[in-house]
Amino acid sequence: MKSTTLRTPVLCLSLLALAACGKKDQAPPQAPPPEVGVVKVQSQSTPLTESLVGRLSPYRSADVRARVAGVLLKRTYTEGANVKEGQVMFQIDPAPLKAALGNAEGALAQQVATYTNNKIAAQRARELAPKGYVSRSDLDNAEAAERNSAAAVQAARANVETAKINLSYANVIAPISGRSNQQQVTEGALVGQGDATLLTTVDQIDKLYVNFTMGVSDLDQLRAAAAKGDVTLSGQDKTTVQVTLPDGSRYQPDASLDFSSTTVNPTTGAVNLRATVENPDQRLLPGQYVTLTANLGEQHNVFLVPQQAVLRDVSGAYALVVGADNKVQRKNVTANNTNGNNWIVTSGLNAGDQVIVSGLQAVQPGAPVKPTPWDPNKQPTQQAAGAQPPAAKQ
Repeated sequence: MKSTTLRTPVLCLSLLALAACGKKDQAPPQAPPPEVGVVKVQSQSTPLTESLVGRLSPYRSADVRARVAGVLLKRTYTEGANVKEGQVMFQIDPAPLKAALGNAEGALAQQVATYTNNKIAAQRARELAPKGYVSRSDLDNAEAAERNSAAAVQAARANVETAKINLSYANVIAPISGRSNQQQVTEGALVGQGDATLLTTVDQIDKLYVNFTMGVSDLDQLRAAAAKGDVTLSGQDKTTVQVTLPDGSRYQPDASLDFSSTTVNPTTGAVNLRATVENPDQRLLPGQYVTLTANLGEQHNVFLVPQQAVLRDVSGAYALVVGADNKVQRKNVTANNTNGNNWIVTSGLNAGDQVIVSGLQAVQPGAPVKPTPWDPNKQPTQQAAGAQPPAAKQ
């Protein structure tokens, strides 16, 4: 009985040892490759754009100045209101100017009378000279006096016109239509002494200039790319500029490029550019900074890749693609501009590459994956399939 009792535990221990050895011989089950969303990219042509910063300035800006000397009597416009061309904005005391006009008219009348007398005397001398009653010298003197008095009349008439013009300058008018600014001189001040005193300014803002610059290196790159056929540049008359307001909204209508400098600013190393934008409701104001997107033409043989598919590290921009063996490969790319929600990749990819867009957290170069077409509407689900990053796995 004792020997039977001892053999039973030994047999059980042997069976347990055999079972344990069998488990050690079995390989652990491998996790399936993570599912990733991919897009198959193809080369295409896209608009060539450049993001810039510009500043608005008036389409026309005119100084309103006192053109004659006198005391400023009053301002006849509302500061900050729109004024029409020819509208009276200031009045200068006209009394001295009226007196000057009267003096000029009196001098003219006197010269006219002198000319009339000299003309009659010269005519009489011309009639008597052939008969020998007047010497040749007296005739010459009479005709010279006639000519001098005629010139004096002409000068006196010019003085009268000048006096009339000066009197008209007593009413200081708006040189252009536009938005008026603050007055620079108060009533009672003596203006127009020596220099033409600045009274205020008027800005035309129903359309505005958008002033911006572009680095000469960027222009050189564009010209080099155009020479290779990689881009097609628009002419100045066909280049448009999109204006983005500070709140991020796009202003309509777009601006049109109307000036490109032919010289480089030695201070900034950039070329000055200017566009014109319509501003009928005067929403835009001079001096305002805006973000610009200049449409410079069209670039060819580029790839549009969703923004989340382009990653960056210390080496630069790169994308992860699925190779023919369903393993992840890293490709360094050049992506400096965007088009909507896509990066414009100009180099580093080939037509037909399967670029990983979702599930990036669960993959690394060299690892196998299961590619599926990327659907933006299912992106959260695809990302959840590989939400655990490789470094966190045990």
